[in-house]
Amino acid sequence: MLNNLKAPKENFMSTISIQNISKRFGTTQAVDNLSFDVHPGEIFGLLGPNGAGKTTCIRMILDIFEPDAGEIAVLGGPMTDDKKNRIGYLPEERGLYQDIPLDRCLTFLSTLKGMPEKSVAPILADYLKLFDLYEVRNKKVKELSKGMQQKAQLIATLIHDPELLIIDEPFTALDPVNTEMVKDILESKRNEGKAIIMSTHQMNQVEELCDRILLIDHGRRVLYGTLQEIQSQFASRDILVTALTPLPESIDGVKDIRPQNGRELLVLSEDAQPNQVLKQLINQGIEISAFEIAVPPLNEIFIQVTKKQAEDQDE
Repeated sequence: MLNNLKAPKENFMSTISIQNISKRFGTTQAVDNLSFDVHPGEIFGLLGPNGAGKTTCIRMILDIFEPDAGEIAVLGGPMTDDKKNRIGYLPEERGLYQDIPLDRCLTFLSTLKGMPEKSVAPILADYLKLFDLYEVRNKKVKELSKGMQQKAQLIATLIHDPELLIIDEPFTALDPVNTEMVKDILESKRNEGKAIIMSTHQMNQVEELCDRILLIDHGRRVLYGTLQEIQSQFASRDILVTALTPLPESIDGVKDIRPQNGRELLVLSEDAQPNQVLKQLINQGIEISAFEIAVPPLNEIFIQVTKKQAEDQDE
């Protein structure tokens, strides 16, 4: 079940196809002419600052809101009641019934997704054991910790084996062990061909899990593509070097050398070329185990882009 290999991509119909959707609430343009696709067998990161329009977009996909303009196709066409049973949704605002036992709560939520009550028990028991909740299954939900409730909400999202998963901040209140387990489960679901939309502010999880990402701000698409494609747009000409022997104090074409997380960042002059610097180091007998173009982490890109968007809005 917990297979970490990524599923190969093939030519297929998109699980979700969004074409030029817009949504306004009074004077607020929550979503503005937004288009994107989500494919089977991928984890798709839906990112943006607070108030960017992510939740509104998700609610339009789920047919909670109707777009003012544009088209949405889910699982091959318009949303239906049958299709809602093929979707697992983990909202940011949790929706567990607090005053009933955990197993009763999850059984009820499973039947709402079309599962016969008799078939729920064995599947639910397996999930409760997987999430280390089996021993507290008879406790009322309100008696559980925030982390336990988060795991229970994840079970409610997964138990009916949906084709499409939409998960908002899935790692909230989880400790590192449970975070890794949830990541393994999501990767396993992707490998089974499920489509997964993940909305989160934890950029390190996006970098680890997402095949493609969409960054929106003020309801508009700002960045869209694979992590590699997006990082390449912001890559500098500087070099990250892991050297097994000390670097010389002066290197032709290098303006500055800065330590960075156990490596050395070589800041190049405008006319220097990375391959020339590498050749120079090798000729000087420097032992190098890694030499790569420096690309900013997604968190830095997120901050840079959203700051620029805010400045543009103020002008």
